[in-house]
Amino acid sequence: MAFPNLFHRKKLPPRRETVPLLLAPPRAAPVSALPLRVPEHDPAQEYQLYDALRFAVPVIDAALRKTVRLAGGFRLTAVNPAAQKVLDRFADHVPVNGSGLSLQMFADQMLSSLLTYGNAFGELIHDENGVPAALLTTHPALVRLDAAAEGTCRYSVKCGAQFVPVQYPERILFAALDPPAGAVCGVSVLRGLPAVSQILLRIYECIGQNYDRAGNIRYAVTYRPDGDSAAFAGEHAKAIAETWRNGIRAAEYGDVQDFVAVGDIDIKVIGAENQLFDTNVPVRQLLEQIVAKLSIPPFLLGLNWSSTERMSAQQADILTSELEYFRRVLSPVLRKIGAAVLRGAGFSEEPQIHWDNINLQDETELADARLKNAQAEEIELRNQKSKAEQIG
Repeated sequence: MAFPNLFHRKKLPPRRETVPLLLAPPRAAPVSALPLRVPEHDPAQEYQLYDALRFAVPVIDAALRKTVRLAGGFRLTAVNPAAQKVLDRFADHVPVNGSGLSLQMFADQMLSSLLTYGNAFGELIHDENGVPAALLTTHPALVRLDAAAEGTCRYSVKCGAQFVPVQYPERILFAALDPPAGAVCGVSVLRGLPAVSQILLRIYECIGQNYDRAGNIRYAVTYRPDGDSAAFAGEHAKAIAETWRNGIRAAEYGDVQDFVAVGDIDIKVIGAENQLFDTNVPVRQLLEQIVAKLSIPPFLLGLNWSSTERMSAQQADILTSELEYFRRVLSPVLRKIGAAVLRGAGFSEEPQIHWDNINLQDETELADARLKNAQAEEIELRNQKSKAEQIG
């Protein structure tokens, strides 16, 4: 079964070359090598900056991955049982980027791109019969989006040094996260973090350099000969140095040797008087800014700033609202896929999407909530029964 190439292009008169669309994303440059302020007309450089942030700061990458997982699963539903079977079969077995299966994997990749870059692009691939048969995603830097008349958009894909119009724009799947007024492209949740992350990485770099200098302990052995042994000071110093090296070398193999010497010998650790800077306060302040931007409770990222820290009801409600917002952004794309699948199978109804319940509470609290609900239902049935007996 042959599928068309991803993001089919219109042929331009001066160029007739064919380039596969699923190109490798641009290489991420180090955070320190990229400017903190990126021009609005150069989104590719901004995307490189966000890639570098995820590569360089583990907390940011972990927060985005946890957000994707916490968003939960979903199911496309239809009233017609035959249409429901078609949707279920497509959702479970649709190829994604040639290496994965399931509509859930496609949704996770789209949401990850949406959070990282503010935009997510994909395409619904049709077979030779015009039936949806596969899903593909691509890096937002390879696609250009321009506003058109009547609220539509024009899609162009990067081909060499220029952008070529897409041949089948109706097959493009696009989602934007919180676009500004009058704009069509979204905004990444990482916007605002480069400056903070750059300071954090600078602190970590200084910590590594300090441990390179002072963390590997070095000793200063000082021998002060008296008047009688001054003539043999050179021989004595060589003997002391050789004995000291033998003792250090033996310690590498687990053999502890004592250093015994006669005379005025002073042994000190180089740099012992200089203590390393305490970086707990500045690092925590920077991490608080990052965590506040990513809307993830700190202890979910391994940041245990309190011995009794746990997710409160208010934190759970705030995180649930954030996840529901991401679901609302992604739901139109999933409904578009479901509608195309049903049209290809000959059904005219519109599918609905039902997300799984977001579960952020402890099992003990869930069990207690179920018990209270059962007790409330029992009381309501008892009241209804007593009222019926009074009326009768």
